[in-house]
Amino acid sequence: MTPPSSPRFSARPFPGAKFALLLLAALGSTLLAAQGAENSAAGSAKTAAKACLAPASWVVFEDQQPRTVSKPQILAELVGREVLLLGEQHDDADHHQWQLQVLSGLHALRPEMLIGFEMFPRRLQPVLDRWVAGKLSVNEFLAEAEWEKVWNVPPELYLPLFEFARLNRIPMLALNIDQKLTRKIADKGWEAIPLREREGVGQAAAPSEAYREFLFEIYRQHATMRGKTKRAKPGDPAFARFVDSQLAWDRAMAEALASQIRPTASGAGPLIVGIMGSGHLRFGHGVPHQLRDLGVRSIGTLLPMAASSPCDALGPGLADTVFAVPTPPLAPVEPPRLGVALESEDGRIRIASVSKGSLAEKSGLQDGDQVLALAGEPQPSLTSLLTSIRQQPPGTWLPLQIERAGEKIEIVVKFPAKQ
Repeated sequence: MTPPSSPRFSARPFPGAKFALLLLAALGSTLLAAQGAENSAAGSAKTAAKACLAPASWVVFEDQQPRTVSKPQILAELVGREVLLLGEQHDDADHHQWQLQVLSGLHALRPEMLIGFEMFPRRLQPVLDRWVAGKLSVNEFLAEAEWEKVWNVPPELYLPLFEFARLNRIPMLALNIDQKLTRKIADKGWEAIPLREREGVGQAAAPSEAYREFLFEIYRQHATMRGKTKRAKPGDPAFARFVDSQLAWDRAMAEALASQIRPTASGAGPLIVGIMGSGHLRFGHGVPHQLRDLGVRSIGTLLPMAASSPCDALGPGLADTVFAVPTPPLAPVEPPRLGVALESEDGRIRIASVSKGSLAEKSGLQDGDQVLALAGEPQPSLTSLLTSIRQQPPGTWLPLQIERAGEKIEIVVKFPAKQ
């Protein structure tokens, strides 16, 4: 799975010995990508025969069939909605370029707008306000917004969106809740969280059965990734808590967006746009479902998807419109697979889990190890650690210093040579 969570390593916090919270923000879009990769593995000719999307096209669905529309046509149709949700796979640069183009087009049609971001917990709203007001440099903004702690995806992917908001003085809205609350919900369940600790988030609407099935697939895949020998079941108490955490996540973002709908005497208020992982909005589940429960009916959903996506990955209800992202001319080099899930708290990096049979396990890394140094550099940030792993050339060694049970241990990860 891709950052901020990936099958090779995770850039988002996970609880320790108990079920690791899997953040839908990353995993929903990642699951879609994984499904696409599995389909493409069947062979390029077979995939091409089943592909339904022309590169760089905008598609809507009518009578079970995709129909191509123009960008001006679809934006003109959707710009009148109260809330628009733009999906993404968090680490896909083309998705963010697409989002920027959509925001620019919408802003030209409806200049009064507000952009909400899944990436920021609501406690950081004052930082976003200062950024939009032009009071912070880029480095100051990233530091005060605790970017490495709250998101850990390369900021270069998102900075064009943030700069667009600042340049046009478009208010930015922090949609998220604090990671500690999300982890606590996954650990204990929603009902066990005292009212004063819920950050003002209300009771989420019950999910549809289809959404539960979608979440269970994520839960099951993660349990497998962590080497769980016991088969995951929909009736697992841990899965119920996992669903609670995802519903609270969806509800928090929906409430933040809905709170900004302010019709005026002269007409509609600002256009509210939400930037979030595709898993939060596909097929009207997640955030759209919670918005409807809050009384918001005028909602639009826009998804970027690979032009090579097979027909069975598409269909009516997936989104109001899909943009077919062209396939890059050269396939990206597969980054080294380490096989760990990481958590970061107070600047300390800990290995939450090691995948069975992974390079990490073969190198001697264990659950609970704390990373003290990376290639001689003490106290690496989570971002620098992930970057080093992803950029490590095949056939090279990466020295780590870890602490285990109070003892400092030197471990060398030997990345295999390119086959």
